[in-house]
Amino acid sequence: MSGIKYAKAVAALRAMESSLLSRNDIDQLIASRSKAEMNALLASKKNTDTPQSTLKDVWELIRNYAPDCEELKILLYRNDFHNLKAVIKAMIHNRDPKIYYIEPSNVSLEILTEAIRKKEYELLPEHMRQTAEEAYDLVTETLDGQLSDTLIDRSCLEAMQEDAAKSGGEFMQRYAELTAAAADIKTAYRCSLLKKQYPFIEKALCGTKELEKGDLARAAAEGTEALFAVLENSGYSEAAALLKESPAKFEKWCDDIIVELAETARMRAFGPEPLAAYFIAKEAEIKDIRILTVCKESGADNDTITERMRKLYV
Repeated sequence: MSGIKYAKAVAALRAMESSLLSRNDIDQLIASRSKAEMNALLASKKNTDTPQSTLKDVWELIRNYAPDCEELKILLYRNDFHNLKAVIKAMIHNRDPKIYYIEPSNVSLEILTEAIRKKEYELLPEHMRQTAEEAYDLVTETLDGQLSDTLIDRSCLEAMQEDAAKSGGEFMQRYAELTAAAADIKTAYRCSLLKKQYPFIEKALCGTKELEKGDLARAAAEGTEALFAVLENSGYSEAAALLKESPAKFEKWCDDIIVELAETARMRAFGPEPLAAYFIAKEAEIKDIRILTVCKESGADNDTITERMRKLYV
């Protein structure tokens, strides 16, 4: 599907942007005095012609408009690789993988389960096959679930960047790079706190054009101050400052930079970028509602809730 063929899809999504939550809507939700009042406010924003209460609904809507767009599938790679971890763990512990499975995904639970159970890895997308085989062998031979998870997480980020470089435009490449960078910083920081050694950290990191994994791993092995110094001299000095202040603020920044990227696609009339941006927008909105609900249930004050809200698309 060429870029111009997305014009109809983009126009339809533009019309649906009116149902996205605005900052004013979020402020009203924060000020709501009960869960019933909050739900009523949310219901008033729903587009009854195109119900989109879950990301699965949003994904199905987008794929109906652009069924042949391969680069959009990269948006779901994190779900696919999470589900790979879930199926392997479920099989090892004799549990039903359905309870861990996340939708939407590119690979169905049935296919994923069959591929692992029968070791028929060719059933999986090419970018998952080797990882699935290595991760399963690793966990069954060593019983080291952490090492298996580390392999899968890193492989996911590598696949995102590699496939975005092959089939995606500048927008999707940047999306993959930012996602990988945020994940690498989180991993490096966590490893630094746990005093992990360089070999483990280097294997856990993916690396990006802006953050070389060897440098990041060496710094993390030295300690958090060395890690902050590396980040401060990279394009991620803001991430370092926020991480020093609060891991929660850093997590918010990770989500916000992706929404900021999505905003760059708002004015485009052609191409798949506005479709990807709309999915990202709904993902951020759903996360905000989830955070808001948890905060309300835990009795957090309005100022605390406001501070935790992610950036919105509209």
